[in-house]
Amino acid sequence: MNYIKSLMLLSALVLTACNNSEKESPLLTSPEGRDDIVHLSKAQFENAKMEVGQLTEKPFAETVQTSGMIDVPPQSRAVISAFAGGYIKNTPLLVGNKVSKGQRLVTLENPEFITMQQNYLETAEQLSYLKSEYERQRIMFDEKITSQKSFLKAESEYKSNLARYNSFKKNLEMLNINPASVQAGNIVSAVNIYSPIDGNVTQVYVNTGTYVSPADKIMEIMNTDHIHLELKVFEKDLLQLKKGQEILFTVPEASKEIFKGEVHLVGTSIDPNTRIALIHGHIDEKDEQNFTAGMFVEAQIVTGTSDQWALPENAVVEMEGKNYVLLIENENAEEFEILPVEVKIGATYNGFTAIGKSEKFKPETKFLTKGAFVLLQEEGGGHDH
Repeated sequence: MNYIKSLMLLSALVLTACNNSEKESPLLTSPEGRDDIVHLSKAQFENAKMEVGQLTEKPFAETVQTSGMIDVPPQSRAVISAFAGGYIKNTPLLVGNKVSKGQRLVTLENPEFITMQQNYLETAEQLSYLKSEYERQRIMFDEKITSQKSFLKAESEYKSNLARYNSFKKNLEMLNINPASVQAGNIVSAVNIYSPIDGNVTQVYVNTGTYVSPADKIMEIMNTDHIHLELKVFEKDLLQLKKGQEILFTVPEASKEIFKGEVHLVGTSIDPNTRIALIHGHIDEKDEQNFTAGMFVEAQIVTGTSDQWALPENAVVEMEGKNYVLLIENENAEEFEILPVEVKIGATYNGFTAIGKSEKFKPETKFLTKGAFVLLQEEGGGHDH
């Protein structure tokens, strides 16, 4: 227990520094003849606002361990590309910019756009003549004035031209060129590409002057209003899960804070190779703005609870791979006699840590639950519950 004494003394020094106006004896001292008992004066207990408590039965979550990522629904993610090749004339947006549905994203320029509009105009002009000729031949055929061959030829030419006309018109509409404006004589060499959704720009793949083909990505837009959890669970755990169960999750790379969510959909299919199913979870609305798609998460899905003996989590400290609590062995008007006891701990839930059984613990046993050990955690490198 020599290193425990050192830890206690370290805690004492920290508290003494915090209360340097006090002229009392050290916070924790070891009595003569024993190296496992330390003394804490009542005055310093009160000055440091420490607390004493007992083991209590608390409900602890029974959970299924899983991992996954933060994601958004497919309809909340858009990859922007061009329907025809061209050069990027203007791209005013940067990663992180907020965009609205229908907002201009980039301007694309290509002389071929002019050719497409000319083809449309020529086909539109031919269509008017061919339609008249088709209708004239139909009337004459009905009256047996012309041959079936002449009628069928006129019909074929008209319908073929009509198909080309509709094709050219659709191509212009996909390029955001107004066919009616083209027929009015307004020919353009540049077209705008607009955002199909509200969201934020998450990727930009081009610069001004870049040539893009229809297969190239220009940028990516994501709407995080419906951000959610996509978790992977093994087949053996699937039957324990159902809609509405609580999810406790962390983003290990970003924070140790525990966030909450809820199971929304339980996957009905299992990957035949990995034996894994997907769980779709909703995140508490107050936490949604903390995340972005692609973050890795570790999660526990709460399937039930069980009662266990526990102490407040700040009553337990980890040092050199072992966990300790401070047991109040004796108490009088002047001081506490405190015994550091190594314990086996279980889960931590709602601010309490499950404590394993020990022959030293009785129903009336008291522990230091707030105070010196809190400072000891801070000075000793911390403890991740």
